[in-house]
Amino acid sequence: MRLYLYILLSFFSIWPLGFAFAQTRVWFDHPAKQWEEALPIGNGRLGAMVYGGVEEEELQFNEETLWTDGPRNYNKKGASKYLQNIRELLDQGQQRGAESLAMREFMGLKSESEDPDAWLEKIGKIREQKHGPFEFVFDDSKWPLIRAPHYEGWESLGLEGLDGAVWFRYEFHLSKNQLSEVWALDLNKIRTIDYTYINGKLVGQSVGDDTRRLYQIPKGLLKEGRNSIAIQVINLEGKGGVAGYKDTKQSIGLKSSTGKLISLNGEWKYYIQDPNSPKIGSYQASYQPFGTLNLQFDHKEAKRYSRILDMDKGEVRVNYDAHGIHYKRTYFASYPNNFIGLRLQADQKGKITFRLRLNTKHQRAKLDHMMDSSIGMEVWVKNGSMRGTAFVKLKLKGGRVFYEGNDLVVKQADEVQIYLTASTNFKSYRELNDQYATVALDRSKNLWKSDFDKLYQIHQKDYQNLYRRFAIELYDSSQLDTIPTDRRLRRAVMLDDPGLLALYVQYARYLQIAASRTGSQPMNLQGIWNSSLEPSWGSKYTTNINLEMNYWPTEVLNLSELQDPLFQMIQDLHVAGAETAKEYYAARGWVLHHNTDLWRGTAPINNSNHGIWPTGGAWLVRHLWEHYLYTQDLHFLKEYYPIIKDATLFFKDFLVKDKVTGWLVSSPSNSPENGGLVKGPTMDHQIIRSLFDIFNQSSKILDSDNLLRDSISNMRNQIAPNQIGKYGQLQEWLVDMDDPQNKHRHVSHLWGLFPGNEINLIGTPQLVEAAKRSLVLRGDEGTGWSLAWKINFWARLKDAQHAYHMVKMLLRPADNGGGSYPNLFDAHPPFQIDGNFGGASGIIEMLLQSHTDGIELLPALPAEIGTGKVQGIKARGAFQINMEWKDSQLLGVTVESLSGEDLHLRYQNHEVKIQTKKGKSYAFSRELILKK
Repeated sequence: MRLYLYILLSFFSIWPLGFAFAQTRVWFDHPAKQWEEALPIGNGRLGAMVYGGVEEEELQFNEETLWTDGPRNYNKKGASKYLQNIRELLDQGQQRGAESLAMREFMGLKSESEDPDAWLEKIGKIREQKHGPFEFVFDDSKWPLIRAPHYEGWESLGLEGLDGAVWFRYEFHLSKNQLSEVWALDLNKIRTIDYTYINGKLVGQSVGDDTRRLYQIPKGLLKEGRNSIAIQVINLEGKGGVAGYKDTKQSIGLKSSTGKLISLNGEWKYYIQDPNSPKIGSYQASYQPFGTLNLQFDHKEAKRYSRILDMDKGEVRVNYDAHGIHYKRTYFASYPNNFIGLRLQADQKGKITFRLRLNTKHQRAKLDHMMDSSIGMEVWVKNGSMRGTAFVKLKLKGGRVFYEGNDLVVKQADEVQIYLTASTNFKSYRELNDQYATVALDRSKNLWKSDFDKLYQIHQKDYQNLYRRFAIELYDSSQLDTIPTDRRLRRAVMLDDPGLLALYVQYARYLQIAASRTGSQPMNLQGIWNSSLEPSWGSKYTTNINLEMNYWPTEVLNLSELQDPLFQMIQDLHVAGAETAKEYYAARGWVLHHNTDLWRGTAPINNSNHGIWPTGGAWLVRHLWEHYLYTQDLHFLKEYYPIIKDATLFFKDFLVKDKVTGWLVSSPSNSPENGGLVKGPTMDHQIIRSLFDIFNQSSKILDSDNLLRDSISNMRNQIAPNQIGKYGQLQEWLVDMDDPQNKHRHVSHLWGLFPGNEINLIGTPQLVEAAKRSLVLRGDEGTGWSLAWKINFWARLKDAQHAYHMVKMLLRPADNGGGSYPNLFDAHPPFQIDGNFGGASGIIEMLLQSHTDGIELLPALPAEIGTGKVQGIKARGAFQINMEWKDSQLLGVTVESLSGEDLHLRYQNHEVKIQTKKGKSYAFSRELILKK
């Protein structure tokens, strides 16, 4: 009893009764003007972005299974017969030949396409007309304006869902002196086909998103004074328009031979010639927005405005005063009851008046006026099998509600409660449910019978059960919480803000709870939030780092069950990938390449120079193993052992002996998105060794497959090892061809440092130095997720100040490069959620590591976060830890053993090893002396 009281008192000495964690809110003193300022809510199935407008509110929402395409087979039958030829070409150093053959014969199947030739001929006839839109003199006075260039496509400027032919026109003026120059027209990228005219004459025509448009202008074509450019842009799929340069500081324009530039950036006129292009197939599907809930209020001006994401309560609140009345809105997304709730309140009776409308970007949609207080909307995804239905129900206290056109109008209510539900015809990755709408309506009607207050309480209890397991405080920065988050982000560029790091960690936990729950899909590139019909990279699951990064911090941040959707996907991929392994590699087991989607495509996609990367499944297996290490859940290991074994069998069949070195190598493959199709990328070999180790350890624990284990152990030792190159760097490839000037965003060959562990300070000091050299050569700059990955690298290297420097880079405002948007969403740019989780993982790696020899406390603690507390952090071995530190020195730590494993604890030059009992807590001093 005395020991129990001592532990309890020790805990409260670290966590005073009056202590409140200040870093629990992201907030603004103004409504969102753009999507990246809106605040996210979600329940794993539904996601929404809250703008918080005063006169006009927008709630943009998603349903996790609304994607393009539908169930289909992605695999090209018999592709394996070309495998040996591809390998031989790589052996002979004929990379381009190997890529060309693979592009023709080894890529996955696209979805259904229509022949575009007749349509292209039809829309091309306008170029043969007299007085067409390409002419120098043409009446375009009624054409609307659009800003060009637009790198993220015309979709980003309002032309959502447009695939077709569009004309663009622009006028510019030249002086007599300028005419003496030799000029070229530099448009850089156009998506996808262009016919470009100057003063009525065709100066260039190209095909392809990645083709640079640099057209020489014939002498004598340009005129003194007014000149015109006309471009017919033809886009059959994906993003369209005059893209220009990704670096927006670079202008499109006229470039002279002497280096002068006449910028053509600005407002161009445009005309949509034909928006109905033929259906063009895609390698994989894209995640889709569902719709928007728009509310228009009867007041415009607001005072004392605030828009707050309260992460402790799992809700967004908007508060403001207008005309002497205080208005409050509360938004939340309930997981137990699968709906989004919105409560509108005022401090005076009869003062809530607004119009509500349900909208969508999908071209085909139908509204259903169900009754006076509810509305339904059905949407059909273009060129696919998917459709979805949303329902909105209003409950009023006082006032009245009625239809006016397609709007629901509320007059003089005291309070309004809004229920939003949405569902689709998705049943599984292999089949659809044609009866989904009837089931959805019945479920919604049952929900509407429930008391709103009770549903809110159920939501809070469910949410807080997850959120309140963990808490973090870095220094006392509560006063900075009074600064709106967007301004705080800008302030932190020049001034240290330790509390912002704590807020960032908690924000990552909030996003995971909102986007990944048991029974849902795993988080995609944008989690569960997407507003675009043409999202970047399809907002799908990129498995050469991004999907995995989404779940890096899940275990350590005490949210273990939030990996359930990822584990369910792995079960699906185990089945789908078996066919790909057979058809492409004539191999046993299962394989996943660098992307998958809702329909669980596992074949190579996009381009052979980066799409043929067979280690995605092996990397995902590590998440299964990490879950076991953190939980010691033997039942889980038994359940997923067949998946581990089958992934191992694939590489047993896939690895080949290199004719030069005699090592076993991965071929064909790619060091993710860098260097083209190769044999033997370092990352592959690190992942495969990790997989083989996981299989060997799992089979020993379960006492299974002894003969196979012996064979795998033998093969593991023959895999090409990590090598140190001529610059002292860790080689990225089998051959020492690293370019020290290459600043590529991927640093794939350091996988063995993080998230792997075969490169570590204890066992491989020479490789650690080589990894560090590679990091220095690659540079600190990068996309948001790349910056996040580098935080983890430098933390593993125990370079605390460099790790902190990378955190500062990740938390800089994303003006033109990687960083953070005002709402703290990670910026690739554009938005990708992986950096949020990778950044949180890196911050925690600075505080605790358990990947090699026991648990190390504060292994990479920078001076800027030298005082802090953390509660509920998890470590491998199934331990839960509370600790406090001050002035960069540990004050004390309490460890709870969740499975009774032996505890090995390290801090600086102190070390302790003890046996533990399941469910018992152990308190230690700064010197790691066990307190009695």
